[in-house]
Amino acid sequence: MKKYSVYVDDNFHNGDEKERYHLGDFDTREEAVATCKMKVEEYFEEIEKGKYSFEELWEGYMMYGEDPFISNDDEGEHFSAWEYAKKRCREYAS
Repeated sequence: MKKYSVYVDDNFHNGDEKERYHLGDFDTREEAVATCKMKVEEYFEEIEKGKYSFEELWEGYMMYGEDPFISNDDEGEHFSAWEYAKKRCREYAS
């Protein structure tokens, strides 16, 4: 059975694989995606909705958020933490 491995990069150290860590292996893509979304949500936990602009939220996420990804994501389907975070920034923006 194919496992879905989730790794997390630190946006502050973008491209630095020494800062990457393995979050876990999952039996289904759905579990892996849910875990990635949960990791992105951690950035938004302390943010008050409507207090910041989209640009402020996005810049903050790109500086301090984490970028989880599925190393063996299915062909044709791909989870993007950045796209998910953009969606959440729009929802949280003033």
